[in-house]
Amino acid sequence: MLKRIKTLASLYRELGLRWLAFRLAYAFRHRSGLIRLQMPLYKWADRPLATWLKKNIPSESTAYAEWRKANAPKFFFGEDTGGRVARTVFPRVSRPPIEEADRILNGEIKFFSHEYQQIGFPPAWNHVILSDSEGSLPMSSEILRSQRTLPQNDIIQHWSQISDDAEVDIKFIWEANRFGFVYTLVRAYAATNDEKYPQAFWQLIQDWAEHNPPNTGANWKDGQEIALRLMAWTFGFYAFIHSPSTTPQQISQFTQFVAAQAERIYKNIGYAISTRSNHTISEAFGLWMVGLLFPELKDSEKYFTLGKQLLEEEAAKQIFPDGSYAMYSLNYHRFILHLYLYAIQLGDLNQLPFTNYLKTSISNSINYLSHLIDPNTGQMPVYGSNDGALVLPLNNCDFTDYRPLLQLGSVITTGERMFEEGEWDEDVFWLCGDKIAKKEERGKKLVDVSFPEGGVHILRGENSKAVIRCTDFTSRPSHADQLHVDLWIHGHNIACDAGTYLYSGEGIWRNGLARTSAHNTVTVDGKDQMSMASRFTWTDWAKGKVLQHGENLWVGEHDGYKPVRHKRTVMALDGDRWLVIDHLDSNEPHQYTLHWLLSDAPFTENKNSIHLKYESSTYKIQTGLLGGEAKFSTVYADANSTRGWRSRYYGHKEPAISLLLEANQSKACFWSFFGFEGDIVEIVENNLKVNSEIYQLGG
Repeated sequence: MLKRIKTLASLYRELGLRWLAFRLAYAFRHRSGLIRLQMPLYKWADRPLATWLKKNIPSESTAYAEWRKANAPKFFFGEDTGGRVARTVFPRVSRPPIEEADRILNGEIKFFSHEYQQIGFPPAWNHVILSDSEGSLPMSSEILRSQRTLPQNDIIQHWSQISDDAEVDIKFIWEANRFGFVYTLVRAYAATNDEKYPQAFWQLIQDWAEHNPPNTGANWKDGQEIALRLMAWTFGFYAFIHSPSTTPQQISQFTQFVAAQAERIYKNIGYAISTRSNHTISEAFGLWMVGLLFPELKDSEKYFTLGKQLLEEEAAKQIFPDGSYAMYSLNYHRFILHLYLYAIQLGDLNQLPFTNYLKTSISNSINYLSHLIDPNTGQMPVYGSNDGALVLPLNNCDFTDYRPLLQLGSVITTGERMFEEGEWDEDVFWLCGDKIAKKEERGKKLVDVSFPEGGVHILRGENSKAVIRCTDFTSRPSHADQLHVDLWIHGHNIACDAGTYLYSGEGIWRNGLARTSAHNTVTVDGKDQMSMASRFTWTDWAKGKVLQHGENLWVGEHDGYKPVRHKRTVMALDGDRWLVIDHLDSNEPHQYTLHWLLSDAPFTENKNSIHLKYESSTYKIQTGLLGGEAKFSTVYADANSTRGWRSRYYGHKEPAISLLLEANQSKACFWSFFGFEGDIVEIVENNLKVNSEIYQLGG
């Protein structure tokens, strides 16, 4: 009871009375059954199309389909093709997605933009059994055990009676129900003009509706999931509406299905707003999009107005002035930018633009991410929550490649490419047309830079960079990762973030990689820097402070272990070598643990150092403690803990190398050197000597 009171007090301090009051009231509505009364179960036949349409709009299938084709608002597929999808393959695509589309027709869906799973065609929408069909790293027993069929009563229950935190990881059920594969079907249709793709689209829509009546089951539980489904559905709808395989009945039923799902979002939008997260943005986007593209619906103006208002407000609230994102997650940042870029283009097409303030916020975000990306691979650090979401899969690039997003964002916000031509241009082709602006011929100077609101600070060497996490949180933290450091040398992410893996795994895998111990920082007495109240909620937020950021030097601290003080210094040395110094200060002894997670590579261990072999380079990582005794250990893919694992794709973990240096004393000074095989590192009179240079370790 005392713990619950402390948690409520912390939530009140950090999120405010209004938030807490809404959540308590919502919990009452939920448990009392009021939500079921406000959004009751019903059958599709109970509310036919006519009940959703404005007066004077024909509701008979043939008449409505003709009206719809003649009065449809503009979409990305231009008038010069009669509303049809272009029949030519985007010229920079090395391979049209025909094989992937055919795998979809064979019942194989790519989960979280990474691994194919055989789930049937049409899928069993309310359950998924996963297998290691690709012969890659075996999926963990936690996932295999968790992917069971939803209990039968859950399938027929009201959505509010279904838990999203039970034995079944509901994200594995939701993944197919997002209909992300529709984009692949559209791309394949553009390349082949094969009618099997629109036929598959309509079959899947109809089957989904038959197995998911309104407000029933897991696929009505989350408004964000509904919004993403509607986004994919309307993309396919506009692509296939002129197909010979499309019937008037399918068109009229589709609008009925859209209207019911939009109403579900609207009636529970207050909960999404209370999350202060990407849920608010996605559900607002869903309402705005339906209001814009389906003006024949009775509530279209209401949806459009509220959706636009929220999209504008949330851009101001969630995108910080420095361009970083309030959820402190790079993947969720990509998530909301895809929605905003899509909305900006669609609004402009229909002469219903967003404000310049919103567009400036999006431009700032693109600039922010441009400092984090490795332009040769498109990869970024994976800090913060990463649930595998990719809401606009319109290219052949890997999930970890952010070039499609930044190329699209650069073209929309500046009219110019950020990168040279490549397969990452395909998003631009679909949303902006085939007249893609040329990249301006001027190199962008890469400099040390800080984004304080988002807690990202970058130091650069000649061919290396350190990305440091440190902020005074002003919105809900994603991970307990103050003073975490990602280190990239010659394009290799040597010291990396562990990622996420699973939100609802068993035991240690219940969002276990969000904990401090999984990050490249120091833990004290085995505790987190903050208190984990639930899978997604931290209380007692640790406050970070930057003490110095100059050329080749960064110093910061945080207060998450009061009264222990943790100060970290990061130094860029000559020749892409790096030195990290951690000072821990207390009046009493504590167990201090320095952790580094290193990307998987062949390695050898020697005392307090290891050598990592990457292609033609061998990197040296050496750690030490100034004064006192420390225990050094390395672990590779530990089967019984989160040590030695990283996750770049949701539901998939891969081996990594976990390095620990542990000491038990009141004060400690850890040092960590990153360099090359031949470097000589030693302590000389309480200073660190690297080859011929001396560096002070004093606090």
